[in-house]
Amino acid sequence: MNFLALIEAKRDGGTLSANQLREIIAAVVAHRIADYQLAAFLMAVFFRGLNAEETTALTLAMRDSGDVLKFPKDARPLVDKHSTGGVGDKVSLPLAPLLACLGFRVPMISGRGLGITGGTLDKLDSIPGFKTLLPAARIVEIVQQLGCVICGQTDRMVPADKKLYALRDVTGTVPSIPLIVASILSKKLAESLDALILDVKFGSAAFMQTKADARRLAKAMVALGRKCGVNTRAILTDMNTPLGHSAGNWLEVKESVACLDPATSGDPGLSDLRELVLTCAAHLLVQTGKAKSLNDACQQAEGCLNSGAPRKKWDEMLAAQGAELDTFNHKLTLDHTAPVVLELKAPSSGFITKCDARLIGEVIRDLGGGRLTKDSAVNPDVGLDRIVKVGERVRSRDMLCRVHAADCSQAKAAGARLEAAFGISSQRVKKPSLLSETITH
Repeated sequence: MNFLALIEAKRDGGTLSANQLREIIAAVVAHRIADYQLAAFLMAVFFRGLNAEETTALTLAMRDSGDVLKFPKDARPLVDKHSTGGVGDKVSLPLAPLLACLGFRVPMISGRGLGITGGTLDKLDSIPGFKTLLPAARIVEIVQQLGCVICGQTDRMVPADKKLYALRDVTGTVPSIPLIVASILSKKLAESLDALILDVKFGSAAFMQTKADARRLAKAMVALGRKCGVNTRAILTDMNTPLGHSAGNWLEVKESVACLDPATSGDPGLSDLRELVLTCAAHLLVQTGKAKSLNDACQQAEGCLNSGAPRKKWDEMLAAQGAELDTFNHKLTLDHTAPVVLELKAPSSGFITKCDARLIGEVIRDLGGGRLTKDSAVNPDVGLDRIVKVGERVRSRDMLCRVHAADCSQAKAAGARLEAAFGISSQRVKKPSLLSETITH
């Protein structure tokens, strides 16, 4: 294979055959392509794109680059959810145990953060002892026994995506629809799913800035998922403001546990997180024939969440994946685990008109909560919590958020930058709608 010729062909707008794409992926897995050449290819794809046939061929080649999970026959459908990434998006954590309690099997293969978006595995790494890397046999065993697992792909599962995923993050090629589609669906198809719900985000902190771009991405993924035999739907959700009232790895784990606690069902700070968790569960109930309508499914999911069973299932999943439960539960009782906490105060009274998720995500990344390079170490304890929501009323000197930082200088620098993230007006503003659209074909 002359890889330079393939780079040039894509650079000049040419179309690659399925066989050429399979050869590229085989070379990636065999480490026969230098990073600088692979980066050049990714940039060519970013600017020139891939057509539907190329995207399908790339996705299937990536899926087949390693092992595919095989599950025994079971009355419980195999389902999963994927988000295109956002700030404060911790939906996967409470959703997996909820789905298990609703009678599903959930082999949730997750990833790490891309750009300013948090990664599910980075969040789970903040749990003492929790193992995100499991052999395929153990993944299947836990799913069959408990109904859910959240882990990373094994070394032998979609290995091509690991390489491409890491390079996309540091080469400015993340917001490419064909590359996003191939990355997401190659992993999900390797789970042997019956149904999949996709949370495709749009807004300032999303890879797709506009709703139109998010819709294009959603339609591409739904079409390809269905073409490959998986009942796939997508929801379009707003990512101009953070989801929930916490952003940062450990802080989001704490909020996820709170979401699973029946005692917090009326907490307004958790309302958007609960809404999205329940919506994802409801769609999967409908997609698999477990509910006749979305309204019935929402009621079924909410009743299950409020029962407390998913909270117990969460602990069972943590124990199965090696977590030190006593240490974890003690850590939950701590007000903070970062060395320094700084409160950002409102400069005036009024109504919150803006809570800029992009700026907040950038600040958290720069505090050490995300990656600037693929080898960057992540600090699990930094981030923001008690973030006010758009539409809330505040008085002068009320708290807008708390900054959790490694030292005082970082906390002060973050606080100064965050002043621009919030807008306050004397005029009441309407709380933005989280859910925008559902894509079924």
